[in-house]
Amino acid sequence: MPRVVVIGAGAAGMMAAIFAASAGADTVLVERTNDGGRKILISGGGRCNILPAQLDESRFVTDSPAHLVRRIVRSWPLREQRAFFEQDLALPLIEESASGKLFPKSQSARDVRDRLLAHARLKGVRVISGTVVTGVQPSAGRWIVSRHDGQPIDGDAVVLATGGLSVPKTGSDGLGLVMAGQLGHTVHQTYPALTPIVATHGANAHVFAELSGLSLPVAITARSATREARAAGGFLFTHQGYSGPSVLDVSHVAVRSLAEGGDPARLTVQWTSLRDADWEAALRPRGTRTVLAAVGAALPHRLAEALLTLHGIDPSLPLAQLGRGDRRRLIDGLVRSPLPWTGDEGYKKAEVTGGGVSLSDIDPATMESRRHRGLFLCGEMLDAFGPIGGYNFLWAWATGRAAGIGAARLRG
Repeated sequence: MPRVVVIGAGAAGMMAAIFAASAGADTVLVERTNDGGRKILISGGGRCNILPAQLDESRFVTDSPAHLVRRIVRSWPLREQRAFFEQDLALPLIEESASGKLFPKSQSARDVRDRLLAHARLKGVRVISGTVVTGVQPSAGRWIVSRHDGQPIDGDAVVLATGGLSVPKTGSDGLGLVMAGQLGHTVHQTYPALTPIVATHGANAHVFAELSGLSLPVAITARSATREARAAGGFLFTHQGYSGPSVLDVSHVAVRSLAEGGDPARLTVQWTSLRDADWEAALRPRGTRTVLAAVGAALPHRLAEALLTLHGIDPSLPLAQLGRGDRRRLIDGLVRSPLPWTGDEGYKKAEVTGGGVSLSDIDPATMESRRHRGLFLCGEMLDAFGPIGGYNFLWAWATGRAAGIGAARLRG
């Protein structure tokens, strides 16, 4: 019976431990915190968006070959993942139709974490919590896991499931990425992904700051010299800048444009579903109707006033007096509104870590390192992430399962 040591009791690590033990391995799960799964607990506002209801593979972001992402995701199809939670864990899921997300029926993230840990223990996994791993090294065909306080643990295989750098208060510190790099893996530059955008100064920032707390559905585009991303969904004005699913989904383009020293990415927002021709019709003169009344019919009143102010148009101006040039400028601002920004909220608020261990260094069928036999890597430390909506849990579940099965089936 092979001995598998899984490092990290997050989403990927717990799944790796469950499937390693299920495949017959003597499995040890080592976790630095006292409980594990802390990102699960805070996900989805405490409800845990376990999976997307539908999957679009093209929405994953990676600097590695895209076909490797597809192979990994397809190794455990969405319908089978859902069946695991509902049948194996007896955790019914419900779809939030407005967002296309799957949540536990109980609406409790703690239920998800607790069921995973209980299932791991049921399968025979030994959990060692409150233990900081300081290194992993191959030794005579086996692996030695060093601990900060305690005797080293040896195993036939090691699964690194230590996560990335996002939300450090949950215990993420990037140690696994450092260890992977020390063991010769290519680690693509890491960066905060799915993180709020900041606009603390500059043109128009003060106007939008006064809209803090206002939310609405939009379409947003981020474009830099080398990258582009577009997303549609919720948008939230914050005291610092902007958040909401649409902002988070394109934030990586903005973050990387600054990190790479180029020109800042350009962010533009389409504030409603109306396009140019639609607004041309909406802004036609109608009796004494004002510009504010026309724009406010499609937008929250405060935002309509702010946009008119930004474009130097008197909100009380009758549509009949709105000149052609002003009308075109206003329509352009409603359909392609430049969004001022100055930075981002970094790893502190990032949902995930972008970059990480190159997928080219990993066997996509087993998650085994191509550089070291018996070493498996999974979850957020790998170079791929998806949008808001359960994609990153799907990635964690799929890579964790593959790593656990691969490690348990390792042969000398």
